[in-house]
Amino acid sequence: MTEAKKNIGSEQPKTLRVIANILSYILHPVFMPTVMTFVLYKLAPVSFAGVTFEQFKMWMISVGVTTLFFPLFTILLLKGLGFAKSFHMETTRERIVPLMATMVFYFWASHVFNNITSPLILKVLLLGSFWGIIVLFMINIFVKVSLHTAAAGGMIGILLVLMMTSPVNMVLPFFVALIIAGLMGTIRLILKAHTPAEVWLGYIVGILVQLGAYWYMKP
Repeated sequence: MTEAKKNIGSEQPKTLRVIANILSYILHPVFMPTVMTFVLYKLAPVSFAGVTFEQFKMWMISVGVTTLFFPLFTILLLKGLGFAKSFHMETTRERIVPLMATMVFYFWASHVFNNITSPLILKVLLLGSFWGIIVLFMINIFVKVSLHTAAAGGMIGILLVLMMTSPVNMVLPFFVALIIAGLMGTIRLILKAHTPAEVWLGYIVGILVQLGAYWYMKP
């Protein structure tokens, strides 16, 4: 982060920056696939018809280990070995290895669930997440992009898919998702972690990969 950005960020009230930092960790993009797997299970029971709760718990563990634990462990390892200056990964260079590792983990999660009897909406979520990491990695070679808003866009995208496929009214969940997504973007701007263009680029990527995954996988 440049000195100019730091000086601009310091103009924000300290309390606001502390709250934004806390929320930034709580809403970290690494949580998105695991959290949305649970959310989809609750919002689309018809899609999960025939899936026992015990079976779903095993799926949650599988998704959590592959898309949450392994990426976090990779970041901790890189930080411990000195390959990353901080957990924030502020530069595009620091993001290269974590994104590559996460790409492998997300591919495996998508591959596993695509080859077992699992709901289409869950397959779309995981495939879209995998595609999203690929696109973010490619963009990261040239410019920085907000991973937080990419995750937020993915959340909006998968709920758009749910609105198209579920017989249940999804207007309220979608409205809540928009609020959370807006909050995530606002937080990143408050912290001066990204420019508005980087924030909007993240939203666009997240939404498009989920919609693309659905059009690719739908019967």
